Formats: sequence, C-alpha cells, structure tokens
Amino acid sequence: METPDLTTKAGRKAWRHDMRMVAVRPRRAGMILLAVGIGTMLLPLAGVHDVGGWSPRVLGLVPVVLSIPFLIAARILRGRWKRARLGSGQKV
Repeated sequence: METPDLTTKAGRKAWRHDMRMVAVRPRRAGMILLAVGIGTMLLPLAGVHDVGGWSPRVLGLVPVVLSIPFLIAARILRGRWKRARLGSGQKV
C-alpha cells in the first residue's frame, strides 16, 4: 500500500471512500442492533408497555449491549487499517 496523497481534492475523496469501506459488516451489524434496541426502548411512547411480560426498555438493552462489541471491533479494524495505510512504522 502506498501513502495516500491528501494534498489534492481527488486524493482526499479517495481516502474518505477507502475509510468508509473498511469494516463495513461489523459497523453495519452494530448500527442495526443499536437501532433495533433504541426502537424497542421507544415502544412505551407508542403505548406498548408490555412485550411478553417484559418491559420494552429492558428488552431494548439486549441489542444495545450486543451492538457495543461490533462497534468497538469496527473501530479497531479501521484504526489498524489507517496505521498500515499511512505507514506509521508500527507493527499491526
């Protein structure tokens, strides 16, 4: 991998595109779980106060907590990719 040319507009655009394409699946899975959890937590605002005997707020915590490892993994993968791409000299 060569160091990106961030002095040109095209180089910066290519860099942003490359960064967006790193760790797409874990980031997407984390965001979907987070959205489902928050949506479940908002059910009492729509008048749903009981889902199978459980509070929607408690049920919403499960996907929110499950989303955290996915989002952390995506962040770590993006950081490693960035260090390797910029050639900081650190072993990845």
